[in-house]
Amino acid sequence: MLLNVKNLQKSFGGRRILNGIDFTLDEGKVLVLIGPSGSGKTTTLRSLNLLERPEQGVLQIDGDEVDFSKPVSKKTIRAIRRKSAMVFQNYNLFPHKTVLENVIEGPVMVQKTAKEKAVDNARKILERVGLSDFLDSYPHQLSGGQQQRVGIARAVALKPRLLLFDEPTSALDPELVGDVLKVMKDLALEGWTMVVVTHELKFAEEVADKVLFLDQGTILEQGTPDELFGHPKHERTRQFLSRIMNKV
Repeated sequence: MLLNVKNLQKSFGGRRILNGIDFTLDEGKVLVLIGPSGSGKTTTLRSLNLLERPEQGVLQIDGDEVDFSKPVSKKTIRAIRRKSAMVFQNYNLFPHKTVLENVIEGPVMVQKTAKEKAVDNARKILERVGLSDFLDSYPHQLSGGQQQRVGIARAVALKPRLLLFDEPTSALDPELVGDVLKVMKDLALEGWTMVVVTHELKFAEEVADKVLFLDQGTILEQGTPDELFGHPKHERTRQFLSRIMNKV
């Protein structure tokens, strides 16, 4: 088991956002979180990278553990963040750096990888995501889909144990979504362990090993894509899917 999440609880301004989130994920598997806006999906995802700090619960990633009911040391934060990398919905690229410079920034500055080695690795990754002709381009010169593929390349360059995707296609024009989803599908086929928050339910059907349906900070239902999309047990799940997919 690579990832183990127990009883995550989080409140904002007296409002409960996460109400006891529990799940596990084995190495090389893809977990997709779905649900309506405000259901706690992104807060759950950001907690895995300690960008959010629940008040209660335990997070275990590849042998490192955080008990959120206790103070978390900087050493523990660094250890957890070395194990995971986040792909944000709004790209979060450095605007003053080229594509290549964006991708090598983490390996060189954080992981202290030799620049020559980091550049060689970045070139290979950028070729895999279809951007080998844009190494010297700046983010403002790229489409949204290209920028998001740079964001994915940047995360992969860190060689994390866990890739985290926060609605990676939500800011894209519809015609650009397919290229980004193809890159993510390829990563899944390569055996990357991934947790994905998305409204792209077709992607979840095709790629996920397990799907969690969240509503009001609670996991109402979970299962394989066939179980959850084909045979949902909870009425709230059926309502959500009928609106989103016209499926149930």
